[in-house]
Amino acid sequence: MAKTGQPTINDVARIAGVSKKTVSRVINRSPLLSDDMRKRVEDVIAELGYIPNPQARALALRRNFLIGLVHDNPNAQTVMNVQQGMLEALHGTEFEMVVRPVDRGSATMLEDLRHFLERQRLFGVLLMPPVSENDQVAQTCTEIGCRYVRMGSAHLDSDEHMVASNDREAVRAATEYLIACGHKRIGLIAGPHGFRSARERRLGFEEALKAAKINFPRSLVADGNYTFESGLIAAERLLDLMPRPTAIFSCNDEMAAGVIHAARARGLDVPRDLSIIGFDDTPIAPHIWPPLTTVRWPIASMARSAALKLIAGDEEPVAEPSMFRSTLIRRASVAPPAET
Repeated sequence: MAKTGQPTINDVARIAGVSKKTVSRVINRSPLLSDDMRKRVEDVIAELGYIPNPQARALALRRNFLIGLVHDNPNAQTVMNVQQGMLEALHGTEFEMVVRPVDRGSATMLEDLRHFLERQRLFGVLLMPPVSENDQVAQTCTEIGCRYVRMGSAHLDSDEHMVASNDREAVRAATEYLIACGHKRIGLIAGPHGFRSARERRLGFEEALKAAKINFPRSLVADGNYTFESGLIAAERLLDLMPRPTAIFSCNDEMAAGVIHAARARGLDVPRDLSIIGFDDTPIAPHIWPPLTTVRWPIASMARSAALKLIAGDEEPVAEPSMFRSTLIRRASVAPPAET
C-alpha cells in the first residue's frame, strides 16, 4: 500500500519515545499519565500535525470507538442528565456516544441487546437502571467481551463495573427532616415496581418512620411511575384521605410537581397546608412555586465517572469513584404542619 505522507500513531510514539498505548492514553485524556508525559506527547502530535484515525484503529482493535447508553427509563430528564455527563467525559476524545432504548419486559430483550452490542462492536456500554439491575444483562456483556458499567441506587457489582448512589440513606435523611418539622402523617408516592431505586427510596422512608415510632398505614402509599401524570393521580388518592397527610415524600421531582398541581387544584397552600419533598433536583425543582425541597441526585457526575471508566479500556482501573452521595436541598416547599 502506498504511503499517504500522513503521520501515524507509530510516528508519534517513535519520536516521543513512548509506546502506542501511551499515545492512545494522551488522545483519550487518560488520567493515568503525568503532566510531563502528556505534554511531551501532545507537543509531538502538534509538531507532526497528527490526526487520529478512529476508523483505522477500530479495524485494528476489532471494535469501534463508541460508548453505548442502554436504558429503559420513563423519565426523559434522567436520560438527558446521563447523556450530559457522558458527553462531558467523551469531549475531546475519539469516542462518540450511541443511545439504545430497550424494553426490559420483552421476552427477547437479552437477545436483542446481544445483537446490538455485537453489531455495533462497542468499546463499552453504560447500563442505566432498571436494565442495569438485571444480572443477566451484565453477564451478556461479559460473554461477548464488551466492557460495561452499571448505574444503580445500590452496589450491584465490583467498583470497576459500578457507579451507585446512597438513595436509601438520603431518603431517610429527607424523611427525618419532615419529622423534625413536626410531621407525623406523611404520605409516600413510590416509584415503579421493579426499579431498585424505588425499593431503596421506600426503605429509607420506612426506616425513618420506624426509628421515630410513627405509624405508617398502607393507605399512605400511592404508586407512581416517575412521571408527572402518575404523581398527579397518586396525589389525588392521598389527598382524598381523611385525615389527609400533612406532608408527602415523592420518589422523584416530576411526581412531586404533580403533587403541587393537585394540591393547588384543591385550594391547598404549599407548604402551609401540605409539605412536599422530591428526589433528583432536576431543573424543574428550583423553578416551580414554591421552589421544591428535594434530594440532589448526582446522576450527571455518576454518568461522567462511568464513561471515564469505560474509555480507560483494558488499562488499569482509573481513580474514579463508584459511590456518589445524594444530599438534601432545602427550599420553600416544607414547613411545620398547620395543626401542631
